[in-house]
Amino acid sequence: MTKKEMAELLKYSSPREIYVITYNNILKRLFCPFRVKVLQDIGALKRGQIVLVNEVKVTLELKTVFMINGQAYYYYHFDIIV
Repeated sequence: MTKKEMAELLKYSSPREIYVITYNNILKRLFCPFRVKVLQDIGALKRGQIVLVNEVKVTLELKTVFMINGQAYYYYHFDIIV
């Protein structure tokens, strides 16, 4: 994906909100900051800890990244608390 294609895609998204589908198939929009539970020790975060996501970003490979305390973490290290 080129930078131009990425810019085109990202103009329809926001770093301050995310859409999730709950376990009972309800679409919800969450606004930052939202709470997540750490699934495994990563960086300074410990398993089971509840932390706040301040921003949601996307890498050039289109992987979702959560900004927590100024650090970037891939989404799959967390369980979103709805």
